[in-house]
Amino acid sequence: MVNVSDFKNGVTFEMDGNVVSVIEFQHVKPGKGSPYVRAKLRNVITGAVTEQKFNPNDRYQNAYIERKDMEYLYNDGDLYYFMDSETYEQLPISPSILSDNFKFVKENMICKIISYKGNVFGVEPPTFVELQVTHTDPGVKGNTATNATKSATLETGAEIRVPLFIDEGEMIRIDTRTGEYMERA
Repeated sequence: MVNVSDFKNGVTFEMDGNVVSVIEFQHVKPGKGSPYVRAKLRNVITGAVTEQKFNPNDRYQNAYIERKDMEYLYNDGDLYYFMDSETYEQLPISPSILSDNFKFVKENMICKIISYKGNVFGVEPPTFVELQVTHTDPGVKGNTATNATKSATLETGAEIRVPLFIDEGEMIRIDTRTGEYMERA
């Protein structure tokens, strides 16, 4: 059980049939009236953020979010398949669960599958990936203003902005959280 008076950032618990995580909280002791806890909560499954007041004596059931490393195998058009490296069990996942940054994942990469009570609600790709540039326009000499970039297509089909000196066939490192070029690999 989670006591409201013991809130910490990142604590997850069940409230009104939803799984929520504490983003920030504040203990408030007004001059008149009883003290309360004001908290900003994120619904773990939908991502919605709400603010709520709690009585410091309230208690809620803990919610344990499972994060498991699984290998991305392939996409058959309708579903994306992941494999547990320990049991070799395959798990099909709907594209609606995948985040936008999944476009940087290629086959055989390890991703974190996030679930609650066996229901998968998220897939986290690796933070940094190394991908090959399959198409980009050549950099024009003399076109070197500060931080000049050009469009590049990666082996996964994703498009990002890269510096002018990057050519086709080069391996580059990308931060999947922001979708930005980091460096040559």
